[in-house]
Amino acid sequence: MIITTGEAEAPDIVERARQLARETGCRYVRRCGMSVRKLAAKAGDDTVLIVLSGNVRLSGPDGAVMEYHPSMGFIRLKRVLKGIPDPMLEAAGMEEGDSVIDCTAGLGSDSLVFSVKSGPRGRVVALESSLPLYALLKEGLRCYESQLEASDEAMRRIEVRHGHHLDYLRALPDRSVDIVYFDPMFREPLTDSAAIHPLRLYANGEPLDADSVREAVRVARKSVVMKESRFSGEFERLGFAVPERGTSKITYGVISIDS
Repeated sequence: MIITTGEAEAPDIVERARQLARETGCRYVRRCGMSVRKLAAKAGDDTVLIVLSGNVRLSGPDGAVMEYHPSMGFIRLKRVLKGIPDPMLEAAGMEEGDSVIDCTAGLGSDSLVFSVKSGPRGRVVALESSLPLYALLKEGLRCYESQLEASDEAMRRIEVRHGHHLDYLRALPDRSVDIVYFDPMFREPLTDSAAIHPLRLYANGEPLDADSVREAVRVARKSVVMKESRFSGEFERLGFAVPERGTSKITYGVISIDS
């Protein structure tokens, strides 16, 4: 993956692009007025991260483009701020000040909801094993402005880290975080929409394994939560309890930790 800017190479945007390249170990390439396709061909790399004024965009090998946006996370965040219950937060038993590890961050929608609930006294670590998604999320959370102060503050508080969740969990002490959360790619996708296609292009599609769950149970103080389609066999395979109520196509399995 290479990192560049939009066609307007303003000094502040160039510096952001260079900084992101240093942080991710990727190569910064000047735009020089070239189209993304021509720049990719010249650089010999068909994955291009484009740093923009107030945002960041990822262009992939098949022409698929993703621009960072909090998406449904922003809508859910506003509901949480109004005191409306969120199923994920309820499943996790989350309270203000709690710490969370989002093991499969993707575009960070769930991390954002966790962050606004945890508040300044809490901590949310968002792990992403895909380098392109990690870089997109890291810069997006750092520069995106939603026009809602509580949302922007929640974005800036999230700690985005690149790596596999199993490696990260293994390095943590017992009972060192309140909640561990998994949202792996569903074994049976609920939609093949154009919106989800670019994410699937980059996301780690491996199923959640029992070792990761065991490490999460060791690390968590309150709960381990997994999001999946309601009738997925993954809950039973990995030992998650599923609430009976509700008719949503997706639900949250929980392993509650006995104090």
